[in-house]
Amino acid sequence: MIARTISCKSCDVLLRLYKSLVRPNLEYCISAWSPYYKKEKNLLERVQHRFTRMIPGMKELPYERRLECIGLWTLEERRNRADLLEVFKMYKGWSTTSFDGLFTLMDDSRTRGHSAKIAKSRCRLDMRCYFFSQRVIDRWNRLDQSVIDSTTINTLKTSLSRTRNASISFFMD
Repeated sequence: MIARTISCKSCDVLLRLYKSLVRPNLEYCISAWSPYYKKEKNLLERVQHRFTRMIPGMKELPYERRLECIGLWTLEERRNRADLLEVFKMYKGWSTTSFDGLFTLMDDSRTRGHSAKIAKSRCRLDMRCYFFSQRVIDRWNRLDQSVIDSTTINTLKTSLSRTRNASISFFMD
């Protein structure tokens, strides 16, 4: 990961305020209503884009570089990460929502990757492709066995961060 290049106290205060007051409002129930129109995604992302421009000395940098310097993920990456966290909780039985109610595990023992691959059903309607139970399957099936074998949420988060660092486009649609 790139070391933070910003060290002023006002920048740290701004970042803490953004993370505690603004970002939770942008991500509230995001797994349930996740935007799939590009216009909606851009409206949400513009809030974070504007915040990063407010940090002294960062205004002239491109958005991706500002995120690297501050140590933030794009909101789209965070949405996709939240989806994977929710599936993991369901898979482990830590959620009130049943894993078996939404997903069917592949019964083919010759699958590459991990042992908890989810079978993808065919969508007749385009809108159905954007439901939680459909949009998360491809990303979940691309995970490594070591990520699936995580014992806690925090170890899963660390593994997902490593996955993101190894493949930048993993969390992007």
